[in-house]
Amino acid sequence: MHLDLPELIKSIGYFGVWAIIFAESGLLIGFFLPGDSLLFTAGFLASQGYLNIGLLIVGSFICAVAGDNVGYATGARFGRRLFSKEDSWLFHKKHIVKTEKFYQKYGKKTIVLARFLPIVRTFAPIVAGIGRMHYRTFMTYNLTGGLIWTVGVTSLGYFLGQMIPDVDKYLLPIIVVIIVISIVPSIVHLIQENRSQD
Repeated sequence: MHLDLPELIKSIGYFGVWAIIFAESGLLIGFFLPGDSLLFTAGFLASQGYLNIGLLIVGSFICAVAGDNVGYATGARFGRRLFSKEDSWLFHKKHIVKTEKFYQKYGKKTIVLARFLPIVRTFAPIVAGIGRMHYRTFMTYNLTGGLIWTVGVTSLGYFLGQMIPDVDKYLLPIIVVIIVISIVPSIVHLIQENRSQD
């Protein structure tokens, strides 16, 4: 099934975009949502006059930070009980385990780095909550990561939309490249993990 992001964004508007960013940032069910490509495409549409770039970025930033806070609270409240939860089509313990290993490797900056990694983005705040990261420390990294991610990716779509003539002809390939760039670090991490287990 082909997902037409520009048409989806036009139909769901600001609140739909913000809801997806919130869900991907902090709800267990949000790990499969297209955060990077969504922000980029929304930024592109803002350059074409469909959305206001300032309002889009501010709302996305607030929802990304709020979503991470929900994830942190989920981890802090339910903690290790998540590891005993049965796998379902929406939840797999392996995602938390992988995120925990990523967290052990990169420490507190995982909260910032995870913004650019699908799946890890959803589970990083949960793992921070499980690990009882000091809330003020978490919030500092949460604000930093949320700001870099929402402003950076959305602005990239906006400025490319303004700079490249007829950029809408290249939008689909650009989105595919963004998805590939988003997935590559996760694939590299999995390959390194499998090699270390051999």
